[in-house]
Amino acid sequence: MRDFHRSGRRHHHTHQRSGAHPHHAERARLRQARRGGVRARRRHPRHLRGRCDPRVSRHPHRTQRRHPVGERSGRGLGRREAAARTLPHRAVRGHGPLHRQPGGGRDHHHPDGRAGLQRHRQRRGARRPGDRGARTRAGGGAVSAIPAVVLGGTGYVAGELLRLIAAHPRFELAAVMSDSQPGEPLAAAFPHLGGAYPDERFKSQAQTQEIVSAARVSAVFSAAPHGASAALIDALLRTAERAGTQPRIVDISADFRYATPEAYAAVYRQPHAAPARLAQFSCALPEHLRELPTAHVGHPGCFATAILLASVPLLAARLVAPTLFVSGVTGSTGSGRRPVEGTHHPLRHADLYSYGALRHRHVPEVTACARAACGVDAHFAFVPHSGPFARGIHVTVQAQLARALDSAGLLAALREFYARAPFVRVESQAPRIKDVASSNYAHLSGAVAGGTVAVLCAIDNLNKGAAGGAVQWMNRMFDLPETTGLTAPAPGWT
Repeated sequence: MRDFHRSGRRHHHTHQRSGAHPHHAERARLRQARRGGVRARRRHPRHLRGRCDPRVSRHPHRTQRRHPVGERSGRGLGRREAAARTLPHRAVRGHGPLHRQPGGGRDHHHPDGRAGLQRHRQRRGARRPGDRGARTRAGGGAVSAIPAVVLGGTGYVAGELLRLIAAHPRFELAAVMSDSQPGEPLAAAFPHLGGAYPDERFKSQAQTQEIVSAARVSAVFSAAPHGASAALIDALLRTAERAGTQPRIVDISADFRYATPEAYAAVYRQPHAAPARLAQFSCALPEHLRELPTAHVGHPGCFATAILLASVPLLAARLVAPTLFVSGVTGSTGSGRRPVEGTHHPLRHADLYSYGALRHRHVPEVTACARAACGVDAHFAFVPHSGPFARGIHVTVQAQLARALDSAGLLAALREFYARAPFVRVESQAPRIKDVASSNYAHLSGAVAGGTVAVLCAIDNLNKGAAGGAVQWMNRMFDLPETTGLTAPAPGWT
């Protein structure tokens, strides 16, 4: 091997040395003159031209290259280029020189003195939403992108939706609706998304309806506030019906979480804006409803998501009495983007306090969703808390056991219930918010002692509790794998 590498040195053999022939002497003189200027840089073997005709400026096909690869300006060979010449198949298959000197056209010349032209080796940058268009399946063949629309696009949940859509392999952002900021750059509201959407601007309601009416199918996410979302969705669906298009909708507000307008009005103290549309929506977690009976979905709230994930397995297996005591802590992003006393940093920082004890408005939807998922009409005594962190929810659900069970049996029952749920992980240790923050995963654990069972659940309130759960539902509504675009793990050190 030592002789093999040595054979690539420029002056190893005496018959290669300058001075042995007048022609060699002239070449050596020219080479020495060039050393005082800019040293010619080496070319990648794939970019070299054949020395068949000085007038040829095009790259010949690789199979026509019959001369040594990796030549320097003086036609000497570096050590690795000699190896490539000795094993020519390496150069053909991309095993180029490793001397880290990129090729450059200005120092490589044709024999007649003309400057050579060397093709710059391009690298593809990060994909942006505008680059998507048709995609390619793993097995070949193009697939079309699914237009995605976000209604009420200036809040925290909307920002999380846009982040997930930017990385989704099938959804392509078509419009972000904001009647309060039409025409304004999206990056002004979400600077962290400027790289993904450098040219995107908010659109008006009329522009958004026009886009949905022009698309045969579309994925519509509503992150508008409750009370406003139903009216926006109703108007959009009426426009789509007249145009003969079929948008699929996931509403993240509270407007389509109740089966009747009376149930909604009892909680939110206002009439429902589109009562005729309630029958077109189902409210459930993806983990608790295998077959969707309606065209659209109303996603449960963030606290409701964590409580249901922890309590439904207990109720479905009849492991506990149907009275459950719940304590939960949420981050400040759960209060929304508009500044209020509960999100003011001097008041929230380094503090922990409860609010709405035993009268939180999400309890009725938790009760209704639990009944629909397992057929048990349970009572939830819920005390929510505000925590000194930005994102995440941690809940503890306690109940009296209905039959004998130990901690190992409890964990086994949870794992069996969520065996087909790719985003729910049952761990032996207590869940931590840092392990799930910014992800679509939910971590559960539990313990049994003295006839009492406790199940703990940690989720991200903006992702699994809102935007991520909505994308998970939309994946299923378009017959995509449920995990598409959602498998990124939590950062871990938020």
